[in-house]
Amino acid sequence: MNAKELKSILQALQEHEVAELTLETPDYKLTVKRGGEVQYVAAPAPVVIQPQAAPTSSPSVQTQAENPTPAPTPKPEAPKEDTSRYVEVKAPIVGTFYRAPSPEAEPFVKEGDMVKKGQVLCIIEAMKLMNEIESEVSGVVRKILVSNGEPIEYGQVLFLIEPA
Repeated sequence: MNAKELKSILQALQEHEVAELTLETPDYKLTVKRGGEVQYVAAPAPVVIQPQAAPTSSPSVQTQAENPTPAPTPKPEAPKEDTSRYVEVKAPIVGTFYRAPSPEAEPFVKEGDMVKKGQVLCIIEAMKLMNEIESEVSGVVRKILVSNGEPIEYGQVLFLIEPA
């Protein structure tokens, strides 16, 4: 577990006023109790040793210092699209993003689709629970910013909807 994941868990616990949480995986056990007590027990990590090839010195091998290549020139940035008129649909929880109710089903929405307030846009799986995320406004889906099956963070923008 990295610091970013731990921070998002703690933030979600605080916002939902959870008094105690224990999260256990094969690698670690994390217990958080409201009031400042945090316990973290890490399992010993397996040691992996990678064999390394011995360096060879050959007269035909040229190093970068002997044959420098020019640094790539930075590409000019494309003009940014004005997204201020769009409503951002953000993830209310940490989990896994799914565009459809099942792998063989059609996605709930596609870019360019007209949606109504309360219409299901996606599912976020969190701790084996499927949470339907509904549109906050009626309008047109202009951008889907997350790929199917991608892990998402709390507050991450998932969709941009242009209000109708």
